[in-house]
Amino acid sequence: MASSASTTDIDFANMPPRTADLEETWAYLSRGVEHIMTNFELGLSFKGYTSLYSTVYNYCTSTKMHGKLDGNRTGANLVGSDLYNKLSLYFISHFKGMLEKANSLEDIDLLRYYADEWSRYTRGANYLNRLFTYLNRYWVKRERDEGKKGVYQVYTLALAQWKIHFFMHIQKDNSKLSNAVLKMIAQQRNGEVVDQGLIKKVVDSFVSLGLDNADPNKECLDIYKEQFEAAFLSATELYYKTESEAFLAAHSVSDYLKKAEDRLREEENRVERYLHNKTRKDLVSKCEHVLIREHAELMWDSFQSLLDFDKDEDLQRMYALLSRIPEGLEPLRKRFEGHVKAAGLASIEKLVGADGVNVDSEAKAYVDALLEVHRKNSETVSRSFKSEAGFAAALDKACREFVNRNAATGTSSTKSPELIAKHADMLLRKSNKMAEEEDLETALNRVMILFKYLEDKDVFQTFYTTKLSKRLIHGVSASDEAEASMISKLKEACGFEYTNKLQRMFTDMSLSKDLTDSFKERMAQTHADDNDITFSVMVLGTNFWPLNPPTHDFVIPQEIVPTYDRFQRFYQMKHSGRKLTWLWNYSKNELRTNYTNQKYILMTSSYQMAVLLQYNKNDTMSLEELITATAISKEILTQVLAVLVKAKVLINEESEQYDLNPGFKSKKIRVNLNQPIKAEVKAESSDVLKAVDEDRKYVIQATIVRIMKARKTMKNQALIQEVISQISQRFAPKIPDIKKAIETLLEKEYIERVEGSKDTFAYVA
Repeated sequence: MASSASTTDIDFANMPPRTADLEETWAYLSRGVEHIMTNFELGLSFKGYTSLYSTVYNYCTSTKMHGKLDGNRTGANLVGSDLYNKLSLYFISHFKGMLEKANSLEDIDLLRYYADEWSRYTRGANYLNRLFTYLNRYWVKRERDEGKKGVYQVYTLALAQWKIHFFMHIQKDNSKLSNAVLKMIAQQRNGEVVDQGLIKKVVDSFVSLGLDNADPNKECLDIYKEQFEAAFLSATELYYKTESEAFLAAHSVSDYLKKAEDRLREEENRVERYLHNKTRKDLVSKCEHVLIREHAELMWDSFQSLLDFDKDEDLQRMYALLSRIPEGLEPLRKRFEGHVKAAGLASIEKLVGADGVNVDSEAKAYVDALLEVHRKNSETVSRSFKSEAGFAAALDKACREFVNRNAATGTSSTKSPELIAKHADMLLRKSNKMAEEEDLETALNRVMILFKYLEDKDVFQTFYTTKLSKRLIHGVSASDEAEASMISKLKEACGFEYTNKLQRMFTDMSLSKDLTDSFKERMAQTHADDNDITFSVMVLGTNFWPLNPPTHDFVIPQEIVPTYDRFQRFYQMKHSGRKLTWLWNYSKNELRTNYTNQKYILMTSSYQMAVLLQYNKNDTMSLEELITATAISKEILTQVLAVLVKAKVLINEESEQYDLNPGFKSKKIRVNLNQPIKAEVKAESSDVLKAVDEDRKYVIQATIVRIMKARKTMKNQALIQEVISQISQRFAPKIPDIKKAIETLLEKEYIERVEGSKDTFAYVA
């Protein structure tokens, strides 16, 4: 602050001598103080500033009129108090005219006057603080060091006097100042344009007036909280309570969600613009209580409607609002779970229809229906609920319910795993029309979504293994890469043990190819002249392939007996001690028709081959003769013959009499007669479920033994719960089955009852 005005220099030209007393010194200094506090804008020359500063210094270091100094105390320690008191009294007198003016003003006029005077006052006080540096540095510091916490540096003294003699006098009149601020904030909330800079100046002054006597430099919010924040929070609560109730009485919940969202954003912005940051937490909490907590039940009740009509934006808002309050989301999660479950059940109900359509032949439609419900609601979770863990868990729980129990499954817990395995089989066959490998990979990933929800994963595993064995045997896999990809997904989901058999099946296929090549080389060397049958073999490990040998005898046709015998001998030479069980029910053949003008290749099952080869010697045969010649059971043979008759290879004009059709014709040179017969299809499902039941018995027993070996002793109920916990990832064990397994292990002496306690078991080492 500097000026070239000569009047200023003249005012401060006659500096008092170093020996001047208090009255003479203050008479000179008071003119400078008054000038700085009231006419700051006129400026002060460097010479004038230096004169005033030196006067303060001279007085504080003058000791002659104060007698002998004691100890370490300097002159400043003795005479500083007089100067400090004079300055303190000046500040009090400075407010008299200001108070008269302030008392005559209201609302915004009062705020403008207060803000202008505050700016003038603090600017001047800040300048005085530098002018009285010597007093601050020595006398004030020593007083505070001696415990006099009511003594402040000059700037802080100015603030303390403003608070007591000006601010509090205005506030005594019905909190006149803070109420004027609250009125402006209410006007802004009502949509009026207000001077936010003015509000900020006044509110900042409330913060500055908080003084911590122990540490004046530390921020203290006492005045801000007592004189403004408490009233502000109460006014906020009342304002929004009134507004929200009136708004909801006239508008929909959807409109209210937007309103509440806007209001919360406004209050967050209000903190940024002119409130102290520490108000944020209490303000937001108050607004959340009034705007959200008070109306939470109304929001919860309208949630279902928003879901039903796919109101994504409203769902996002409701989620964002209710996530702000404790337990605000839990009722939504429960409602969402119920909604997803109902949607899943309704989707399958619609697919099955009132007539009870059989979904066995519609595995794709079944899977697509389940996946569509999951897709739609999964998108809702990610888009509307930000993939929040609670909603994701609610989706999973609901999907687990309707995937395992719906109109198509009835009471069966095995139907869904079977249908999903059938769909996976359809995807992995050559006949599948997936255009790109990426499409197939996507489809397999979708299967894995449902697989995750299956309770009886062992049922899926057994059906999948059975279907895979058929694909490999008949060479109808879409690709080895797709098969490996699916196995990898299952392994990732359930571990190595789950896919061990599947991987061993591929190993057997590779070994079988090498074995066939080796056999052909041997035959080319030893039977080159009469080796006119093209032959390939698959040798499959009994423990890994879910294949059952024929339940009846089978007479091997003479035409293939030599090849059959040669391979038997060849294999025994390579692997002595191994026994081959021929699976004629899975084998297939190709026959050439020599009796027709157009030569056809008939692709047949072994049973069809055995029947047709009989017609090399006979033109007509009865059912009984064919049973005798082939040893195939009547039930299966009639179905085999029905396929041949339908294809018009045989003619059945008389009851149980079958003639070769010499006039057989087909548009295709290669004619596929090898269609699955009903007995085999029905048996497959039955056999799978039997195998599952057997496997479960051993899994439960093995789990009990493993647990008991680790724990040594265990009570019955705890053991049952532990078994359920360990197995539930694979299937849902039934308690009666676990109890039965415990009894079996007691009989086998793997475990025993603890003496004197009926329901406690001990492991038998």
